[in-house]
Amino acid sequence: MPTKPILVPTRLRRPPATGWSWVDRRFVREHAAHVSRDAVLLYFFLAAVADKHGLSFYADSTVALSLGMALPALISARQELLARDLIAHETRWTQVLSLPPPEPRRCGGPGQGPMQLGEILRQAIASTHPNHERSAP
Repeated sequence: MPTKPILVPTRLRRPPATGWSWVDRRFVREHAAHVSRDAVLLYFFLAAVADKHGLSFYADSTVALSLGMALPALISARQELLARDLIAHETRWTQVLSLPPPEPRRCGGPGQGPMQLGEILRQAIASTHPNHERSAP
């Protein structure tokens, strides 16, 4: 793999002196395409304002104003993130959670990569003839 050039060496990112901010790349690869644009924006905002434990205490009205989002859109975006188990939320607190384990990749047919044992067994059962009788010993 070729070495990546550092375009502006004097501007390398470093952890902030105060606060904390971090987004796992897996969010973009595994979750961003499955939620709305508002949910992605909310997730990034929550990750940016969270402490080292992922907690933030911004009121809904403050978050909505900061993001230029209507309150119903904010609530809908939060529901999407909750449904994907990306955040936890209580009245005054929101926590950005560690990402859930990746879902195993399922393949549609032979030669398309690894398959789960359950999928192999389902295909094997489906391929047997329904009127095939086992001979008794």
